[in-house]
Amino acid sequence: MFKNVTFAYPWVLYGLVIVPLLAIWYWLKGRHKPAPITFSSLGIFKGFTPTMRERFLHLPAVLRLLAIALLIVALARPQSFTSGENIYTQGIDIAIVLDISGSMLAEDFKPNRIEAAKHVIDDFIQGRETDRIGLVIFSYESFTQCPLTIDYSVLRGLLKEVKSGMIQDGTAIGTALANGVNRLKDSKSTSKVIILLTDGVNNAGEIDPLTAAQIAKTFGIRVYTIGVGSIGEAPYPFQTPFGIRYQNMPVEIDEALLRKIASMTNGKYFRATNNKKLGDIYQEIDRLEKTKIEVTSYRNAKELFYPWLGIGLVLLLMELWLSKTVFRKIP
Repeated sequence: MFKNVTFAYPWVLYGLVIVPLLAIWYWLKGRHKPAPITFSSLGIFKGFTPTMRERFLHLPAVLRLLAIALLIVALARPQSFTSGENIYTQGIDIAIVLDISGSMLAEDFKPNRIEAAKHVIDDFIQGRETDRIGLVIFSYESFTQCPLTIDYSVLRGLLKEVKSGMIQDGTAIGTALANGVNRLKDSKSTSKVIILLTDGVNNAGEIDPLTAAQIAKTFGIRVYTIGVGSIGEAPYPFQTPFGIRYQNMPVEIDEALLRKIASMTNGKYFRATNNKKLGDIYQEIDRLEKTKIEVTSYRNAKELFYPWLGIGLVLLLMELWLSKTVFRKIP
């Protein structure tokens, strides 16, 4: 009955002590009350059956004590509380723009750059909860592999299918960036982000990278750029009549351009030279772009004294009515 119940005035409950004291007083009063009529013997009453009035002689007193107890509990104001949290999330829309040109097969990353990038991106996606994420891939051209979605299982499945050679070889950074902007420009989210990863120099496409960056800035899109490749040279696989052969090729990344794109859009440029560094970069971006969560706690009180008060008053009225009618005492 009193589970999860508190009292506004718990000290009032000490008044319940009066109930057993009144019961004792009533019992003692009945024992020592002198009989109005004295008989020499009660034998003459042995054959009489007690009436209902006689059987329930003490009912008014019991009702009175119960009424007092209930009224005291009501005065203590029993209450129950419900509590919880209202959670408001402000998601982030993220477009991941991934270079899949032939140079991404270089094996300065294990097993190669594109597979290392896919593994780190997959971990990044799994770390998000309420954000919409899309995937854009590019080389000579660019297309959307997955539009913005919160169905991460579908997104991860499409990410696994990405491989070099899906598009004609080249590096169209400007076109890819513009495609990413196109995915985000109509977003209602207050935070819009592009994560662009490439290992080369812009050499294809009809849109200048800085023009695409200016468009991103206009739409309030922040761009994080990542240059992928070791310092100096990297082993690149070539198919020959005698099988796969490796040749060290110079690593050429237009870092000045990537820095400029990030700077124009209030983003940040990163350089990844190995698998661990690439993983650390995505972890840093993950920390920088956290979903805003507002938690509002609430605690509502519900008054429970009404039933106690109502039943107590009913019992008190019943006691008064019975005392004045059925159990009325005539001197």
